[in-house]
Amino acid sequence: MKWAAKILVVDDEPLVRRAITKLLQHCGHQVEAVENGEAALVCLAHRRFDIVVTDLSMPDMQGDELVARIRQVLPDQLIILSTAFVEEYKAFDQPTQRVDALLLKPFSIDDLNETIERLLAKAPPGYPAMIPPAIKPTVKGRVEGRH
Repeated sequence: MKWAAKILVVDDEPLVRRAITKLLQHCGHQVEAVENGEAALVCLAHRRFDIVVTDLSMPDMQGDELVARIRQVLPDQLIILSTAFVEEYKAFDQPTQRVDALLLKPFSIDDLNETIERLLAKAPPGYPAMIPPAIKPTVKGRVEGRH
């Protein structure tokens, strides 16, 4: 592993969220995991992350809406979007969509780690250099895996 990153995992499925968190921690990354987009916005309002890994299909706030809200205040935030649905994946894989990488579930930890390393390798020196502005979430969510 070349990089030890601070990663925010956003997934509404508890088993998936915990599995991704544990695997990334095992690889040496610092991970926080939340169950929804609003909780992700709370984390991003208070802490900086190298990468956000978010599911596309979630209740209340879909992954694409989360990406749009993040881009409004943190335009350079590295974002990996994942989905288990091929049609959603194909629809989202457009140049107009502002994610840095797409992963189709199920993905291997090697695929995820390689994607993280590739994104961090092309990030500017000192990334992330920005301090998150205040993001006003409307609903609080739980935070898991804080280290």
